[in-house]
Amino acid sequence: MPGTGHDPFVAGLLPWFDANGRHDLPWQHPRSPYRVWLSEVMLQQTQVATVIPYFQRFVQRFPTLPELAAADSDAVMAHWAGLGYYARARNLHAAAKQCVAGHGGDLPRDFDALHALPGIGRSTAGAILSQAWNARFPILDGNVKRVLARYHGIAGHPGLPAVEKQMWALASEHLQHVPDGLLADWTQAQMDFGATLCTRARPACVLCPLQASCVALHEGLVDSLPTPKPGRTLPEREALALLLENREGGILLQRRPPTGIWASLWTLPQADTDAGLREWFARHIDGDYEAADEMPRIVHTFSHYRLHLQPLRLRKVALRGAVGDNADLRWVSRTALPSLGLPAPIRKLLDSL
Repeated sequence: MPGTGHDPFVAGLLPWFDANGRHDLPWQHPRSPYRVWLSEVMLQQTQVATVIPYFQRFVQRFPTLPELAAADSDAVMAHWAGLGYYARARNLHAAAKQCVAGHGGDLPRDFDALHALPGIGRSTAGAILSQAWNARFPILDGNVKRVLARYHGIAGHPGLPAVEKQMWALASEHLQHVPDGLLADWTQAQMDFGATLCTRARPACVLCPLQASCVALHEGLVDSLPTPKPGRTLPEREALALLLENREGGILLQRRPPTGIWASLWTLPQADTDAGLREWFARHIDGDYEAADEMPRIVHTFSHYRLHLQPLRLRKVALRGAVGDNADLRWVSRTALPSLGLPAPIRKLLDSL
């Protein structure tokens, strides 16, 4: 029977959460399936302190799931811009539309149906179900993986299928000892514990409620667990971008393709080589490419490479002929920039003008 039997892991964490956990996060008051879902997606690979202001602006603009589903994609991306990992926003928007089309405008309470929505993996589905409906489902985000690796002394990178399978089994086993009414608290307790006490660097072991039974602490493995991912050197890439202004001071922006880096965001026209940028300029712009001024380089690190972007600025240019009707090219006034989804480094560049 759930909640019966003694588990030192559960018995230590729940009282710790009552005294030290985060009980006043904006998605907890009021707590609704939509707000829980939105917070869980935003918190993927992003810290709570960063997420809070984005969450507050997002729910102010899109307070309900149907309103998010009905929104224009540019508006959604504009309210996500700066959080990074933009596929999360595209999946969120797509999932909202599917909920309206197939689930009456609500998130489904069935695990399989929830898991089938874009951007909702096994752990995110469990976190939503447990926090929104106090349902009994395990989670296994990065914080929980770190805590389990240390507590149980599990070697091996947590991203490896065999190690992850072992951790899912342990997470499910611990869950069986959580009382029925505390399942939402249990989910939050694990995340808070990993984020605030059993941290990646300099964990506060002296304050840990699990000291007596933590394998890593007793065997001197705290600093080596979880096993890090095998290191690799990020490749370096170079590209050029055009910061073009018309006579009215408008800035030319180009919408990125729906897949790939910065997908569907508005950014500066860009090419990998000077020859490629010159060719694009000759086809689209009336102006003198040679008169462009070099701006300070932008260095931006993605998950799989580091980009060195050289912006070139040219004023008082115009689009050639009918190209002005291209839906993926747009002159944008300085005052209208906040209404569009722009990659963070490009927004920072434009804000500096």
